[in-house]
Amino acid sequence: MRADKLLANTGFGTRKEVKKLLKQGALTVDGKKVTQASEQVDPDTQEIEVRGEPLEYREYIYLMMNKPKGLISATEDDLHETVVDILEFEDIVRKPFPVGRLDKDTEGLLLLTNDGKFAHALTSPKKGVPKTYMATIDEAVTIEDAEAFAEGVTLEDGYQTKSAVLHWNDDTPEEVTITIREGKYHQVKRMFEAVGKKVLELKRIQVGSIALDETLDSGEYRDMEEEEVTQLLEEAYGHSKDGTALE
Repeated sequence: MRADKLLANTGFGTRKEVKKLLKQGALTVDGKKVTQASEQVDPDTQEIEVRGEPLEYREYIYLMMNKPKGLISATEDDLHETVVDILEFEDIVRKPFPVGRLDKDTEGLLLLTNDGKFAHALTSPKKGVPKTYMATIDEAVTIEDAEAFAEGVTLEDGYQTKSAVLHWNDDTPEEVTITIREGKYHQVKRMFEAVGKKVLELKRIQVGSIALDETLDSGEYRDMEEEEVTQLLEEAYGHSKDGTALE
């Protein structure tokens, strides 16, 4: 790729700042200074350093965020702050986008990436990757609610949901966890409305087998571990990252 694109994609500044770095001779490739923005470099096969420090280039970025309330799950919005707006510049330049969406007033686990295949694997209805939420309901849930969710409820627009799993503790029947395998608009809220109840608080705590990192405060995020990314892909596709079929 072009030298200026490599630097920009790894967080070394704006186009103007990157060109200044190049003119200063800050970039070396296989020990030789690269000063032309258009020069082609290969981070996979060449030894690249910036100001004497090795440059580690990753084609894709995978982030785990503890989304706070009040943010829109989008890359940009004219009226509201988005989840991308709170990212560090070095991550924004990689152009990540939310994997699926959480409503403005919903908090919890949100993944962001610039890997379209990864995002599709986790959001495609055909893959059915489960998402688990904690919810506070305006009244106690019942066994009848759980049975209705297991069978699939009919939403107000006539859509029949897929089977969902509802759990709660008998001591606090207004506090539940619900696992769904699809992601219709406001789905969890609409499912409870279908059984005559209202969601007061909603937080996503798990996608597939990957749970929200409890060390992340609201609004914080971190890079996902490679094992986490691989695990989710295996769960979505039923095979390992190299294409080997799983048992």
